[in-house]
Amino acid sequence: MSEDSGPEITAELPESPFHTTGTDHITLIGSNEEDTIEFYRDLLGMPLVLRQPNLDDPDSTHLFFDTGDGRILTFFVKDDRESSAAPLRHQIGSVHHLSFSIDPERFADIKRALEEFGHGYNEFDRGVFHSLYTRDHNGLTIELATDKYDIPDDRRGEVLATVQRIRVADGAEYAEAEHLERALDELGIDSDPVELPDAPTGAGVE
Repeated sequence: MSEDSGPEITAELPESPFHTTGTDHITLIGSNEEDTIEFYRDLLGMPLVLRQPNLDDPDSTHLFFDTGDGRILTFFVKDDRESSAAPLRHQIGSVHHLSFSIDPERFADIKRALEEFGHGYNEFDRGVFHSLYTRDHNGLTIELATDKYDIPDDRRGEVLATVQRIRVADGAEYAEAEHLERALDELGIDSDPVELPDAPTGAGVE
């Protein structure tokens, strides 16, 4: 499918019966409570804000974590489930990865913490953001991403849609930092670049 024949890319609200107002929470099937808390609270630093029986299955526990901005990640866990760090197999409808934002000023500290907790990682420069990829205790890929510029949350979609237009006009295959810089300038968003290390793009890497 060519760029011209693809779906319209825009930050404008589509003509649909209704519009969502944001992400309330995402729920995953976890293994056991201890390992889940150790990874998401003790390593990633997400407060455990609610713990109760699963309303649909009282024999399992429902854990609620605040991902850092009030948006919630929850898990259904049972103590008799063993964790397995083997990579998950992807199929239609499965979760490929979860991405959480991190403070760019803590980037080196975060890499050291992952190493100390025994979690390997890959580091990639994704053009408009910079990411570390690791796996949780159940083999789910976790991306820890930081923007190259401080983009206001309420303008993120607008910025990315502008990046897309500039990228296509340039004939570039992927969005790059220069496209982001031009988009911010065009939209009048004043933001200083973040200091981040050089890293490969990871294009084509599973």
